[in-house]
Amino acid sequence: MTVDFISLGCSKNLVDSEKLMGLFEAHGFHVTHDDPDPKGEIAVVNTCGFIADAKEESINTILELVQAKNEGRLKRLYVMGCLSERYLHDLEAEIPEVDGWYGKFNYTRLLQDLAPLSSPKGDTNALMTNEAPSGAVGGAYRHLTTPPHYAYLKISEGCDRHCAYCAIPLMTGHHKSRPMEEILDEVRWLVSRGVKELQVIAQELTYYGVDLYGEQRIAELVEQMSAIEGLHWIRLHYAYPTHFPWDLLRVMREHKNVCKYLDVALQHISDNMLTRMRRHITRQETIEFIERLRREVPGIHIRTTLMVGFPGETDDDFQQLLDFTRWARFERMGAFAYSEEDGTYAADNYEDDVPQEVKEQRLSRLMRLQQRISAEIEEAKVGQTLEVIIDRQEGDYYIGRTEFCSPEVDPEVLIRSNGQDVKEGEIYQVRITDSEEFDLYGEIIS
Repeated sequence: MTVDFISLGCSKNLVDSEKLMGLFEAHGFHVTHDDPDPKGEIAVVNTCGFIADAKEESINTILELVQAKNEGRLKRLYVMGCLSERYLHDLEAEIPEVDGWYGKFNYTRLLQDLAPLSSPKGDTNALMTNEAPSGAVGGAYRHLTTPPHYAYLKISEGCDRHCAYCAIPLMTGHHKSRPMEEILDEVRWLVSRGVKELQVIAQELTYYGVDLYGEQRIAELVEQMSAIEGLHWIRLHYAYPTHFPWDLLRVMREHKNVCKYLDVALQHISDNMLTRMRRHITRQETIEFIERLRREVPGIHIRTTLMVGFPGETDDDFQQLLDFTRWARFERMGAFAYSEEDGTYAADNYEDDVPQEVKEQRLSRLMRLQQRISAEIEEAKVGQTLEVIIDRQEGDYYIGRTEFCSPEVDPEVLIRSNGQDVKEGEIYQVRITDSEEFDLYGEIIS
């Protein structure tokens, strides 16, 4: 039997898909990933339910596969993930053609329900629980879908921060850290299979360890990871600015394989917005946070996410956000317009009073400003020699990234092939010769 997995949304979803794919593979199934035209007997959609656009994409994907099933191109269709965790009963009623619905945490039941082969290679006892056993989580059953030189590493699930706009806690529940040794075992397994670069991910990275050990242990975890031989880059995603574990900056500064890169969503800067968003931080504290990051880790590249159009955002609030962005000069920045999410504090307590056209105008202005900032930052790298890992070849160019660039979301380095023998997954010294608003161009010198 062939099972095609379609993974939507964030990289945390992708890790769940990889774990389930590995379990299926260990029990005799043939698996494929994101096949644009599934040809297998079974399709499994791992959905996202974060914001309106993501929910729409998930629903449209399900309906396309329902059509494939109705046309006889697919025998069975199953759905898992955040959307079905959040809207299970509504979805069951509205899309009865789906053969089974699974949530965010019980998805391993799918393999049990499909009657595993009589001589499985894996641990069948694992199928009776809501989560795979520690060995499976550590990698024994994980099927990597990324290029072989990098992988995502999820260290926790859930979030105890209750920002007014965010539906994530409604789907993922309270923060739950994975045991440190289990994570380190998975890192060793990944490195043994050729992974050189890890994107460390969680809904809230900096809270790691509080539930298990009574204190934040992210600095200790990253430091132990950095000691594993063969791991060239460790990149950190989804930190939170309040109660930040400052010892993490020492680890970043002292260990060469911990990238000088931090993904930390700030959302806004005006005290009015930060209070209404329930961010538990002030404008001045945010400014001091950015200043300390740059002071303690010279050369750090900060990735952030900002929001426009939150209920009650005035012209003055937005101007403060523009001024802050101009001052902070984020190396990487994404932004989005607020959309009301059912069940959140904002949806229950605020009127969505910023007109959609105003939201879009503000978003456009903010991104135009960031475009100019990014162009200036990237232009300053021309003439420098940087380490670049090669991800792929496209036409006449090899495409790579520096330590300051995460896969799929950040700028890339384009290197004209010129008949060179360049290997994907290898790291080269590259002289930067030119730049665009986001991407760089370079030539390999060694």
